[in-house]
Amino acid sequence: MVGLFSLMMIACASPQQAPTELGALVQDSRIQTALQFVDDHSDETASFLADIGGIISPSGHEHERAAAVATRMRAIGLQDVRVDEGPNAVGRIPGRSGRAIVLVSTLDDLAGVAEHQRAASGPPTITADRVVGPGTNTSLSSAALLAAAEALVHAGIQPEHDLIFAAVAQEETGLVGMKLIYDQYRDRADAFIDVLGDGHSVSYGAIGIHWWRVVANGPGGHTLSGGLPNINQAIGRAVDRILSLPNATRDDSTRTRINVSVLSSGLVFNHKPDSGWFSLDIRSLDAPIIADIERDVRDILETVTEETTINLEMLPFQLTPGGQIPGARESHLVRTAVATAQYLGYEPTLSNSGSSNMNVAIGSGSAAIGLGGGRGGARGTPEEWADRDALMSTARYVTLLAAALGGSRLP
Repeated sequence: MVGLFSLMMIACASPQQAPTELGALVQDSRIQTALQFVDDHSDETASFLADIGGIISPSGHEHERAAAVATRMRAIGLQDVRVDEGPNAVGRIPGRSGRAIVLVSTLDDLAGVAEHQRAASGPPTITADRVVGPGTNTSLSSAALLAAAEALVHAGIQPEHDLIFAAVAQEETGLVGMKLIYDQYRDRADAFIDVLGDGHSVSYGAIGIHWWRVVANGPGGHTLSGGLPNINQAIGRAVDRILSLPNATRDDSTRTRINVSVLSSGLVFNHKPDSGWFSLDIRSLDAPIIADIERDVRDILETVTEETTINLEMLPFQLTPGGQIPGARESHLVRTAVATAQYLGYEPTLSNSGSSNMNVAIGSGSAAIGLGGGRGGARGTPEEWADRDALMSTARYVTLLAAALGGSRLP
């Protein structure tokens, strides 16, 4: 037979030997059984999405949703299921090699989604083509991940490498859960796959994104006490000089950007505030450029502090690592991801500037990809919804990709 033995050969191939399509490699009956299982259980998958989507899970408060995902992991037959301190929900299909393929989904939601969940008249509802309700859009990835895991277990797929399925916490607040997972598996993982969609897009490089709060402190008082020093003068002067840096207008392949979005100080017309802050968003594909910008910003803040006597300080808010892996575009991982999409009938777009949980792995030099695609609409609003076709397409994609990368073979 060709089937799963050939899939194992794909997983062991060099980048030059990676596949260009999967057509002849999915004829084994167990792969077909797994894919059919995904399709036959679409109602159950949608129902599970509605269940976990309705659990209020703002970043840092995912314990109930993590417990629900872990319960489902045990029910579908994953082994060594646990909820760690993230809280991440983690389970595995054991392999033979001691190596691992780690597939992750995002467990948490935006704080605004939690507010809409609390205000909703009931849990998410299921229609013919949608799962409707706040919390469903992001949770689509976890529901699809477990649908694929269940299909692989049901079909009796025996991977060469461990298949690790992890729904990770605190993606929105610093990739905290992913950092825990990465530390646990970095020494034996051949690849990390961040599942955010069905592979219509594949990111193999990561853009670094550093968010800072620049805090200003100085003497406050009534307007009649005099105009200066005033923290708003310092904030305005600093913002103007930061946005006048050469890198603020850079437009090249490094995708370098500087943005100031939020300025906050004062509450009333007749009182000088004694504190305030502004946001600073620095991003680039080139980490040294980010470091140069941050050095320039610190120099600006020091100069403005001397000029105005207002103290200005940079405080890290969220520092997302970036990076590029040499040869990633031609690697076995990326070419197999592309081939999986092609087998399922679409041509993925490729990017070297992703921004998601995968940044943790890529920023530390480990092979990783991020899978994108449509999930639904109206995210972060009371009318949020997840697309059932996208849900099942993602589950099918993950089923095939996990089987190929896991090195599944005949007993």
